Amino acid sequence: MKVAIVHYWLVGMRGGEKVIEALCELYPEADVFTHVYRPERISPIIRSHRVTTTFIDRLPMAHRMYQKYLPLMPLALEQLDLSAYDLVISSESGPAKGVLTRPDALHVCYCHTPMRYVWSGYHDYLHSAGPMIRPLMPYAIHRLRQWDLATAARVDRFIANSETVAKRIWRVYRRDSTVINPPVETRRFATAEPPGDHYLFVSQLVSYKRADVAIEAFNRMGRKLVVVGEGEEYRRLKQMAGPTVELLGHCSAEELDRQYAACRALIFTANEDFGIVPVEAMAAGRPVIALNRGGATETVRDGMSGLFFDQQTPEALIEAVQRFEAQERRFNPTVIQAYAARFDRSVFKARLRETIDSWVNGEEPALAPARAAANDARGRELAPA
Repeated sequence: MKVAIVHYWLVGMRGGEKVIEALCELYPEADVFTHVYRPERISPIIRSHRVTTTFIDRLPMAHRMYQKYLPLMPLALEQLDLSAYDLVISSESGPAKGVLTRPDALHVCYCHTPMRYVWSGYHDYLHSAGPMIRPLMPYAIHRLRQWDLATAARVDRFIANSETVAKRIWRVYRRDSTVINPPVETRRFATAEPPGDHYLFVSQLVSYKRADVAIEAFNRMGRKLVVVGEGEEYRRLKQMAGPTVELLGHCSAEELDRQYAACRALIFTANEDFGIVPVEAMAAGRPVIALNRGGATETVRDGMSGLFFDQQTPEALIEAVQRFEAQERRFNPTVIQAYAARFDRSVFKARLRETIDSWVNGEEPALAPARAAANDARGRELAPA
């Protein structure tokens, strides 16, 4: 069976690229297709495969400003010739699933989320766009939204990375999905005893991650907060950071591991699709203080591996930190680490291989529980008396 793996862009090793890396291990002979490729920032496992780019990679400044070429990516995808491949696995949160496949090929889409630019995050991106781009966005995104809906029909099976995303897939595409959480290398993390005196925030510094909420809360409390990450918000956040807040920018994997091990707790303010960072912190034995929305509600166990706050505000976070400090001793690093192991890379690979093999053999998928329950209820409504 000849396999193609399609990813939106390969410019760094974040959560989506970790999925591609695991897919490359599962299918060592697979070819990889992407819009933009920066091999110096990609792992040796992915680099060992043949990587083919679309014409986007050859456009001016594409390696740094690839997102500006978003309106051209549907056309670029459809120029890829995948007629030789029996199994196509697309990795979607940017344009990837719109490839054209052979009629008898199986197309499986691993969906991190329906494209954030055109759906859940559209207004955030519109408001943050520059004055020259903003007037063009509504028309361009409207057309991209139509294309994205149409290309859902090109996918045979959807896999969602969380129950949260499974619900989005149903809302946007009206398609069922099977939930398989993304891989986390939980075994690589160690914990430190006793922990340090600071809290930790790890994220790409873009607006929807709401690092400003964490920084403002810790400014007011006078508690120590270490912020790891880079992005378009870095300068603004650096200016608002008080004397107890330190922005480290980009860190190596080794330094990040040390930061996880040494912190009192991770602060997580984003409404994420899944959220690998909380799982990494838990793998290091550290509790998570998380917003009670999105993927974190599926990974953090309240009272055992962390606790939640309900509003994306400094006030709500301050109250949660105070609650945490009142019960900090109840959070057992060994118990938290054991709990995090259920998200290990080996679990992901085993579940993904088993699921795809069953589809190759013509078996029906297991639906996301929320959709399965809805189907059962609908069936009872329609059943004859």
